[in-house]
Amino acid sequence: MGLRFQKRIKILPGVYINLSKSGVSASVGGHGATVNVGADGRRMVTLGIPGTGLSYRVPLSGTIFVGIIALAVLAGLAYLLKPDLVREGLHWWQPKWF
Repeated sequence: MGLRFQKRIKILPGVYINLSKSGVSASVGGHGATVNVGADGRRMVTLGIPGTGLSYRVPLSGTIFVGIIALAVLAGLAYLLKPDLVREGLHWWQPKWF
């Protein structure tokens, strides 16, 4: 096992600069979905289930990029029309204990 170092600096909500032994990278996203541009220029998408530790990481291709942009535009339009419905949909997995 090798020694690891990682420091994450928040620039804006959902935008981070990551420092590690291998270099500097940038991340955009939050819990559940993140796009990362690594120090070597590789672009990766990480999709996960918040709170479980389960995630899936895949290289960002043109098709995935277009799909992410399309989903973001649709989510933005839906939020403009029905903000309460979008909030409810984004938090469906959270327990209703409180």
